[in-house]
Amino acid sequence: MIMSKETPLNFNDVNNPNYRERVYEIVRQIPSGRVMTYGQIAEILGEGYTPRTVGFVMHAAVDGVPWQRVINSQGACSTGNLTLPENKQQMILESEGIAFDAKGRCSLSRYRWSPDKKDEEEQPTLFTR
Repeated sequence: MIMSKETPLNFNDVNNPNYRERVYEIVRQIPSGRVMTYGQIAEILGEGYTPRTVGFVMHAAVDGVPWQRVINSQGACSTGNLTLPENKQQMILESEGIAFDAKGRCSLSRYRWSPDKKDEEEQPTLFTR
């Protein structure tokens, strides 16, 4: 696309680096052992973002972005169509302490993280206090 002086930049374009960086900014905050959903991120970012576009951005994540911590709304990994080992995302998340059931789903009520509640929540632990 050729941009003229009259054509404004569209910051809601998934190919725009600023659009992508807004997604990455949130994902970089997700602590190890916690996850967010594509839809949750889209809702936080607002107009111009959908779960599908967040997924598109995450599938092309740059170094330093913990892409594995973003999953679908059922608590499952959505990397099946990529050229990764089929369960790579789940294996990485399991190494961070996230448990998956036999259907490949984690408990969102236990592992979902929200930036607006980051100071109120604690990481899940295997030890009792």
